[in-house]
Amino acid sequence: MAGLTEDDVALLRARNHVHFVTLHPDGSPHVTPMWVDADEAGHVLVNTSVGRVKDRNVRRDPRVALSVMDANDPYRWVSVTGEVVEMIEGPAADAHIDALCHRYHDEPWEPVPGQRRVIYRVRPDRVARGLG
Repeated sequence: MAGLTEDDVALLRARNHVHFVTLHPDGSPHVTPMWVDADEAGHVLVNTSVGRVKDRNVRRDPRVALSVMDANDPYRWVSVTGEVVEMIEGPAADAHIDALCHRYHDEPWEPVPGQRRVIYRVRPDRVARGLG
C-alpha cells in the first residue's frame, strides 16, 4: 500500500471535491465528482448510494482511481490509484454521509427514502502529488 502523507490526508479531509474513476464492463472509465474523506489507517473514503453506476462498477471490478485538488491552490493535488478493499453499509455509512454533508454544506444530510448508502474504503496502491 502506498502511503498517504499528512498533507494528503488534510487535502482529502478538506472541503475539496474528488473526481472518482471506476471501470465500466468494457474497460472504459466512468468519472464522477464526489465528496471525499480519509481514515486514520491511510485509506481514502468515498460514500455513495447502492445501485448507482459507480457502485455497480466497483462491485464488479474494485480497481479505482481518484484525483483531488486544493480548491484554493489547483497546483496542490493528490492522485490515487488503488482498490476498494471494503464496502461498509448501514448506520456507519449513513453517519458518514451526514458528517460529509456537515463538512461540505454546514447542514445535516436528509435521508432519501429507499436509498442505501455505502462507504468504499480505498487502499492507495499508487500516489502522485503536486505541491502547489
